[in-house]
Amino acid sequence: MKTAEIREKLIREINSSHNKNLLEELYRYLDRENKTQKTYNLSDEQKLAIEEAREQVNNGDYLTSEEASQEIDEWLKK
Repeated sequence: MKTAEIREKLIREINSSHNKNLLEELYRYLDRENKTQKTYNLSDEQKLAIEEAREQVNNGDYLTSEEASQEIDEWLKK
């Protein structure tokens, strides 16, 4: 489910609720989460690395976890 869909469902549930305790608790939880949530600013170098990684994945240029483990095991045997 996409973020927008979840948000819409939550809004509908909140609007239909008459449970004051539930609404207050939900508000406290969301307020706390929003205050503690950090925003990360990426450098241009980090953004470039992410874009390159996405291109690699789109081109099928990656290893599965199993393949990576096999390569590591082979490297350690040397």
